[in-house]
Amino acid sequence: MGSIGNNNHTSSTSAKSGGTTATVAVAPPVAPTTTKSGFTPAQDNAIAKAKSYLAYTGFSKQGLIKQLEYDKFSTADATFAVEQIEATGGVDWNEQAVKKAKSYLSYSSFSKDGLINQLEYDGFTPSEAEYGANVAYGG
Repeated sequence: MGSIGNNNHTSSTSAKSGGTTATVAVAPPVAPTTTKSGFTPAQDNAIAKAKSYLAYTGFSKQGLIKQLEYDKFSTADATFAVEQIEATGGVDWNEQAVKKAKSYLSYSSFSKDGLINQLEYDGFTPSEAEYGANVAYGG
C-alpha cells in the first residue's frame, strides 16, 4: 500500500511478507547539481543575467562582476559567469567602454579626460577607457 499526496514530500510503501511489514521512505527528488551545460544552476543563471546586462548597457569586467554580486550571486559564480562569457568571445570590453562612454555623453557633459577618468572609475582598464572615450568623441 502506498500513500500519495502527503505534504512532507515523502512517500512510503509498505509490504507484507511472512507476517512482517516493512516501510520504505522515498526521498523527494533532488535538483541536479549540474545542467546540460555542465555548469551549476547558479553559474548558468549568472551567465544569463550577465548577458542580459551586457545587451542593455556598457559594463567593465569588474563592474559586471560587482553588479552580479549585488544581485546576490556569489563572487565565485559572478566571476565564473563573466570569465565564461569572455572565454567564449561573448564580450568585447573595448566595445563595452564605447557603449558606456556614449551613454554618459548622452545625458551629461564630460571632457575627454574626465570621461576617461569616469570609465576607469567604473572599472575599465586605462586602455579600454581611452579607447571608449576616443570612439565616443569621434576619434
